[in-house]
Amino acid sequence: MLVWISEWLANYFRFFHVVQYLTLRGILGTLTALTMSLWLGPVIIRQLSLRHMGQVVRDDGPQSHLSKAGTPTMGGTLILVTLLLSTLLWSDLSNRYVWLVLVVMVGFGAIGYWDDYRKLVLKHSRGMPARQKYLLQSLIGFGAAFYLYFAATLPAETQLVIPFFKQLSVVMGPFFIVLTYFVIVGASNAVNLTDGLDGLAIMPCVMIGGALGVLAYVAGNVNFANYLAVPYVPSAGELIVFCGSLVGAGLGFLWFNTYPAQVFMGDVGALALGAALGVIAVIVRQEIVFFIMSGIFVLETVSVILQVASYKLTGKRLFKMAPIHHHFELKGWPEPRVIVRFWIITFVLVLCGLATLKLR
Repeated sequence: MLVWISEWLANYFRFFHVVQYLTLRGILGTLTALTMSLWLGPVIIRQLSLRHMGQVVRDDGPQSHLSKAGTPTMGGTLILVTLLLSTLLWSDLSNRYVWLVLVVMVGFGAIGYWDDYRKLVLKHSRGMPARQKYLLQSLIGFGAAFYLYFAATLPAETQLVIPFFKQLSVVMGPFFIVLTYFVIVGASNAVNLTDGLDGLAIMPCVMIGGALGVLAYVAGNVNFANYLAVPYVPSAGELIVFCGSLVGAGLGFLWFNTYPAQVFMGDVGALALGAALGVIAVIVRQEIVFFIMSGIFVLETVSVILQVASYKLTGKRLFKMAPIHHHFELKGWPEPRVIVRFWIITFVLVLCGLATLKLR
């Protein structure tokens, strides 16, 4: 929105040309979302408390979690509101990729909101029925996948890029739709599984979102893309504004979500952020790099799959509790230790992902 206004003002004041720079708008998006989060956070937390949107804690988990019962949840609403507003303010609203990411984020956020609402207000302990939940996720995931496939104008926009090789890519054809679906839906549910400790999920989302912003900027610039031997995706650079806003909104939320948390993200935030990260990774053609950077999310998901499979096949559990962050808690690790160590691992993996830009 402000891009259009700045274009008009630039006819009279040359200074406003500076707003056209992507990097500046990415920074402004970060600061805007952060400021709005810090300002709106207490208001939203108070409203959630007044409406008794308190966390329900399982009695078969770590005993230290029992004290968290009643802590306001659905705090992901704060992330989505500030992220959406900041993106709309600083993005070029004629960019189709920006709108696609926003639609996917809001769609998955709506699913998460209804799931949280059923659990906390309507008192359905399991929230939405699993089939209904995955059906809605699949509709949005396939919708985004079909759009990206049929709207592609360059062959590189639907090829699978193999990192560490300059010229190696795989022509996927219609399989691109299947891969895109699994990346979006898989990332959404992986972040949701990770969201079990104070700040555990949001900080990896911030770090991965920032890295994807760098990748989007590179992919959208023909000179950088050619120099670094990555696919050139016209207009993808505009996503740096969304990624910057995600970083700001995430850090603002972490201000209230850090241990001991004043508010929890809930499905409304976790499902939306995971899906948004997934669709950005697909747009910039870096699914494998995204998989590397999201190692913690992958580990959490795999731990649940292995736990369920082991119990069904042998009657024994591989871990004390799944997802795996609870396993370490039950082994005696204090919650802050689990959180910070998972953050450190994510930081290293994000650096490894970014390093693939040069290690080719």
